[in-house]
Amino acid sequence: MKLVTALLLAVMLSASAFAGTDGEPAQSGDAGTAPTARKTAKPKKSSVSDEIDEMKALLQQQQQQINELKNQLQQRDQVLSQTQQAASQAQSAANAAASKADSANAAASQASEGITAVKGDVTDLKANATATALSIQEDQKKMNEAIESPIAIHYKGITITPGGFVAAETVTRQRAMASDVNTPFNSIPFVASGPGQTTEFFGSGRQSRISILAEGKLANSKLTGYYEMDWLSAGITSNNNQSNSYTNRMRQLWGQVALSNGVSITGGQMWSLATETRVGLDNRTEALPMTIDAQYVVGFTWARQFGFRVTKNFNNKFWLGFSVEDAQATYSATNAGTNFFIGGPGVCGGLYNCGVQSNNAGSVSPSAVYAFNPMPDLIGKVAFQPTRNTHFEVFGIISRFRNRYYPVVTATATNCLQLTGSDICGINSSKTVGGMGVNARAYFDKKKIETAIHAFGGQGVGRYLDAGLPDLTVHPAPISTLAPLHNYGGLAEIDLHPKKWDWYFDGGGEYVARAFYPNATGTTLTGYGVPGTGNNNTGCGIESANAAAGTASTAGFVPTGTGSCTANTRAIFEGTFGFWYKPYNGPKGRIQFGPQYAYIVRNTWRGVGGDPNTNNNIWLTSFRYYLP
Repeated sequence: MKLVTALLLAVMLSASAFAGTDGEPAQSGDAGTAPTARKTAKPKKSSVSDEIDEMKALLQQQQQQINELKNQLQQRDQVLSQTQQAASQAQSAANAAASKADSANAAASQASEGITAVKGDVTDLKANATATALSIQEDQKKMNEAIESPIAIHYKGITITPGGFVAAETVTRQRAMASDVNTPFNSIPFVASGPGQTTEFFGSGRQSRISILAEGKLANSKLTGYYEMDWLSAGITSNNNQSNSYTNRMRQLWGQVALSNGVSITGGQMWSLATETRVGLDNRTEALPMTIDAQYVVGFTWARQFGFRVTKNFNNKFWLGFSVEDAQATYSATNAGTNFFIGGPGVCGGLYNCGVQSNNAGSVSPSAVYAFNPMPDLIGKVAFQPTRNTHFEVFGIISRFRNRYYPVVTATATNCLQLTGSDICGINSSKTVGGMGVNARAYFDKKKIETAIHAFGGQGVGRYLDAGLPDLTVHPAPISTLAPLHNYGGLAEIDLHPKKWDWYFDGGGEYVARAFYPNATGTTLTGYGVPGTGNNNTGCGIESANAAAGTASTAGFVPTGTGSCTANTRAIFEGTFGFWYKPYNGPKGRIQFGPQYAYIVRNTWRGVGGDPNTNNNIWLTSFRYYLP
């Protein structure tokens, strides 16, 4: 600004100087005044020169000022440059400081997070330390408990687990049957008999049970041995008079090899493969009715006997099984001849129940008889579990019965040599029989509701059903060959499992068909459920008054029966319900108790005098303590 002002001032001075010089010629042109004009012009010229000098001086001064201003501008520019540099440096420093501040903040944040994490870790460590301490205390407690009261015993790499329960049970029957807490359903007395008019009460601890499970593991297999026993058996000297010393009974005794590929091989006495299982075809998962009655429920399919079983598990969804099992035959006939045999009573040296042997015309003591089996029973089974709440089974049984008969027997001859002149005149006759069955089970409401259906039927399979109806009868003499009977049974179950309770409602029935054949002359019929002569039911509704006749030692304990009554059972039905209450179920075992009520009806085939039927009302109670 100062420079511009100085330049404007210099221009103005120059303009005024040039303006004074231009006026001088006009003055010197006047007439008569020229010399005077030149004389007077000198001082003016001097004045201009002085002004010029002054202007020069002023210009020099202005130039000097301009130079000074330039210097000042340069200094200012330098200062500005320095200031800008300083500002830039300051900005850089500020940026650096900001960056450092950001880094510091980030570091502080990380440090804060680290501190928080460390605090969390410390808290976790404290919690873990506390949990570890509690866990150690709990482990020490469990170890002490395991030492003081072990659940299992470890012996040479084998885990041995004891089990079972102690039972105190009672049974009260409307019609006396002289039986413990297992009811022989096919022996319910007729109403008119002495036992049919007499109630009975028995108390028993004989269903108490002991079991031992031994398990060992190899690289690719698991070895298992299982023994289970109770006291529901009778020795020759067993009685209720004083000591009640009944013999122990082998319920199960088997060994098993379970391979890692799903194949299991089991041998020994066990539940038949025909018995339903809850898990695949696995032993020890049998789906037994929850009844107190040790004979279970009419319509239930089962047996406990020798078996050699092979099963295959396919991904815990599908199972195949096959077993070879002990065979036996149950027999009943009206108007049968005496010229045959199926088996015999046990021989004492053979370790069976033994007694006096006799032919069919006489008595057998004791009543335990054993069929001479030509082959074992063969059972195949398929199980399918599409979901965790469903289980289905289909199975089949093949059996073979055999008897030996003598078609040339006469009243006068006593042996084959007398009859035919030959040492041997008997003939063996065999019949192949079998049946099929299905089992289905489903769970609802988180397994609080359980339902099941069983159905089984075929020829000669009565002994696999609960009531023990006969498998076979016989054709008339002299061709006394065996005649298998048709047997059918079914059972429906509904079980409820609310907390601490188990309720069960079961209903089932069994049926055996009649089979009878005329003799050679057509005068009589032989077989089972014969409708005519020989099957006299006229006295089934009349109480006998002298059935107890006999020696003094037996008269008091031979109950009276009915009049003439040879009725053969046609069907048996049972409806039963009960509950178990479990006030304690924990590490110290389980306590449970409950009642059961059962109503049984027995119907017969019509003979001479009609088709009588009978029934029985049964009440049972049980109090049990189970080992943990």
